[in-house]
Amino acid sequence: MTHEPSSPDGRAGWPDLAGRFDGDTHVLPVRVYYEDTDFSGIVYHAGYLRFLERGRTDSLRLAGVGQNELHAGGEGLIFAVRRLTIDYHRPALMDDVLEVRTRTEDVRGASLVIAQRILRGGELIVSADVRVAAIAGGRPVRIPDALRRVLQGSD
Repeated sequence: MTHEPSSPDGRAGWPDLAGRFDGDTHVLPVRVYYEDTDFSGIVYHAGYLRFLERGRTDSLRLAGVGQNELHAGGEGLIFAVRRLTIDYHRPALMDDVLEVRTRTEDVRGASLVIAQRILRGGELIVSADVRVAAIAGGRPVRIPDALRRVLQGSD
């Protein structure tokens, strides 16, 4: 069996692995596994944070922004969650297939606000608003213009 190497955008061999864009919203399918649940078969509350992180990461990846290149071995730009507001609307269960929907709401000097929703079919499971800070060398930095255009969906 041969394995096709992965490309930086995560698409080689698995074109849908990083999800897809639906207009200005990134959509990532996620299946709930046993490891995501508590003893009752319901997704443990902190498990949703991993699903949301995957949505943000794959949204950037699919937009052509590789976090490895941004990080530059720890010397470059990183995004750090500064604040996260989350609402749990309904429980997700083992074997559910969820959609993590990610959209950039606002891009400011050194931060951005990302609106995220997790749905099962058309049913809202979780909603979250995430403020992310751009940091380099341990300090907040202005988001570079080229990256700003990508984040705003105008590139």
